[in-house]
Amino acid sequence: MYKDASIQDIDSTLSKAWSAFQVFNKISLKDRAHFMRTIAREIEALGDELLMVTGRETNLPEARLRNERARTIFQLNSYADACERGDWLEVRIDTALPDRNPPKPDIRKMMTGIGPVVVFGAANFPYAYSTAGGDTASAFAAGCPVIVKAHPAHPQTSELMATAIHTAVKSCSLPEGVFSHIHGVSFEVGRALVEHPHTRAVGFTGSLAGGKQLFDWANQRSVPIPVFAEMSSINPVFLLPQKMKTDAAAVAAMYASSITLGVGQFCTNPGLIIGLEGNDLQTFIESLSAAIEGIAPGTMLHAGIAENYRVKRTEALAQSGVEMVAVSGTDAGENQGVPTIAKTSAQQFLQNPVLHREVFGPYSLVIACNTMEEMLQVARVMEGQLTATMMATEEDIVTHTSLTEAIMHCCGRFILNSVPTGVEVCMAMQHGGPYPATTDSRFGAVGADAIKRFVRPLAFQNWPDGFLPPPLQNSNPMGIWRMVNDQFTNVII
Repeated sequence: MYKDASIQDIDSTLSKAWSAFQVFNKISLKDRAHFMRTIAREIEALGDELLMVTGRETNLPEARLRNERARTIFQLNSYADACERGDWLEVRIDTALPDRNPPKPDIRKMMTGIGPVVVFGAANFPYAYSTAGGDTASAFAAGCPVIVKAHPAHPQTSELMATAIHTAVKSCSLPEGVFSHIHGVSFEVGRALVEHPHTRAVGFTGSLAGGKQLFDWANQRSVPIPVFAEMSSINPVFLLPQKMKTDAAAVAAMYASSITLGVGQFCTNPGLIIGLEGNDLQTFIESLSAAIEGIAPGTMLHAGIAENYRVKRTEALAQSGVEMVAVSGTDAGENQGVPTIAKTSAQQFLQNPVLHREVFGPYSLVIACNTMEEMLQVARVMEGQLTATMMATEEDIVTHTSLTEAIMHCCGRFILNSVPTGVEVCMAMQHGGPYPATTDSRFGAVGADAIKRFVRPLAFQNWPDGFLPPPLQNSNPMGIWRMVNDQFTNVII
């Protein structure tokens, strides 16, 4: 239905974005925030038509889509609030000491937008991680134009969301190039977007192969650029002994729901569960299996994801030493994901890299360890993850400090006695982790700190006050908090 953008289209789009950047990066934080809030209102004004279109394209239920739309609107408004507060500018001012020997110059530093950002829409979140999602919102807050490549699995949804943003651009009298929307199934479209000289950063949520390819293209440019890609995570869960003695069945019920939530199509799906071999782990497995067997398969987002799940699940179950301990008691239909639990030993896991790979869907692998030392070995070889969880009592935590530290080093969000599914949009959230979870673990993609991905520091030395950007001026016209001569304050200098 939608034609792939040509190289000429991409060049024209990026040229407009570069021109728009010269204007957009200079507008006030208040005006940027107004623009973002206007987008939120325009999305809300799309009404139920948006939900119906997305439901047809993604197989997601209406309740889920209503919740995700509400989250997307909240993201835009909350990031707008954060944009206006200006904390992310990280203003640092050190005033001159002309009588010092040698004299100290006046130096003032702040963050500024880096330029046009290319955002690749995500398959599993058609609103919150796609056209008007968190990457787009945080780039706008940073003063950066955005070029979105629609995800081929929900192009009409992306078009509707793009219409809302275009309407907001016009309503706020911003340059046309502040936002652009293109389609492209071919890898060449993605490559051209990443390699264009006006592109200054990339935001991506998707597969490890896709994110790594974008990262490689970006670093092979004559002028490399950052790629903020969320790619792969199996979100390990460690079951500690004392917790299992009292709560094994309750923990199993909790995790049956988490593993199958949204047909397992969340980047925080718990795909690996590590416990200590014995009666308590057996109780956990039996309870988890009983719950999984009673959960019907669900239709996945699109045929490609369903096929990928079938292939990866089959490959994982075919590995030496892996046994399937539970599967849904209901036969799967077309493009449906079958809830599945498998089990293997710690030694098999340690020796087989295939078992470390994400199986994107309602699947989880239980790792049985003979000793706590084996569990520590598993933690220490764990690749980078978005999340890691410990189900533990306070006694467990005190007793197993080395395990706690090992788990902490592999993840971006460390969870205690809960599930990893469910990502709160707030300032304290960290949605990112060491590679291969993301390409840059210093940043996250959820919460207003995501703005910091698309800015760079710029220092001004010995500039007259009237020529400085408003955040750096003595009068502090924006009323923001600043670090002035090593003191955090919002007063006039």
